[in-house]
Amino acid sequence: MTSPLPVSGDDQSDRPVLQPNGRPRPLSPHLQVWRWHVTMAASILHRISGSALSAGAVLVGIWLLALACGPEVYATFTGLSASPLGLLVWFGLTLALTYHLASGIRHLVWDMGEGLEPKTASLLSSLSIWIGLLAGVAFWAWLFMSGSVAL
Repeated sequence: MTSPLPVSGDDQSDRPVLQPNGRPRPLSPHLQVWRWHVTMAASILHRISGSALSAGAVLVGIWLLALACGPEVYATFTGLSASPLGLLVWFGLTLALTYHLASGIRHLVWDMGEGLEPKTASLLSSLSIWIGLLAGVAFWAWLFMSGSVAL
């Protein structure tokens, strides 16, 4: 059985070009068409931080594996983690965690139907970015000041 909708050879996806009501289907605009705003940036950062946390979960799994493999392997892992590059990775994961948490709270507020007006949504997005950044930096400042971490 063939589709009653016409298919155009100009459409690279070979999908129907017309909707069932006969109007042309809408096309998603390219990113260059959109004017950047803070809610867009917050959404993209939320996805990036979630992906970074997935990589961080793998890193925690490697840490547990090193712990299970014995003192020599664990010493190698902790040595790499305490290096400047390792500390930078852990700092980045901390920022991803704190931002993702703040952004998740923002999403919970939105899921309750609150804060969806454009100005309030922009304010909540800005707050989630700043709270995530400040919480991550404050945590690492505390680690350095307490002597738990040193370069």
